Amino acid sequence: MITYPTKKNVYQRKRVSTTNRGMTLEALIDETNAHYLRENSAIIHKKPTPIQIVKVDYPARSMAKITEAYYKTPSTTDYNGIYKGKYIDFDVKETLSATSFPLKNIHAHQINHLKQVDAHGGIAFLLIAFKKHGTYHLLPYKNLDVYLTRAEKGRKSIAYQELCETSIEVREGFRPSLDYLKAVDRLLKQKDL
Repeated sequence: MITYPTKKNVYQRKRVSTTNRGMTLEALIDETNAHYLRENSAIIHKKPTPIQIVKVDYPARSMAKITEAYYKTPSTTDYNGIYKGKYIDFDVKETLSATSFPLKNIHAHQINHLKQVDAHGGIAFLLIAFKKHGTYHLLPYKNLDVYLTRAEKGRKSIAYQELCETSIEVREGFRPSLDYLKAVDRLLKQKDL
């Protein structure tokens, strides 16, 4: 049986779930990191979130199911590793906004961690995806710090156009999916490391 659209179902707005908003970008990064590892370009892994297991149900001997757990400590950033002899540490963020990236999406403990990594000579940055534009941007910690300082005076977001000017664009490709190390290379040249 073929059903045809009616006025009623053609104009209904689709609800957008924000449950797995970050998973698409993380999947791209995970695939990219696996490629880097295979090619021996870099060793970068996703950090596990530290949890404390409180209750486990055993419906069958081989089917343990965690039913209650809590976070031990706030997680720092999503990824870390080593590239060209340098420690690399970054977090991935996505936004559905077409005009700006809200700074409230970055937690204070993540900012503090990135600041410490940068202070010790590591490569610290955010990788931000603007879903409406289909663009990805590597924002070095030092540039992020400028926006955070400005946020104390009022502005609580980074305008898209402004971010395009102060970040390094990362292009999506085939292998790897999101070659962010090209942007890191540009960052290294700027820092003369």
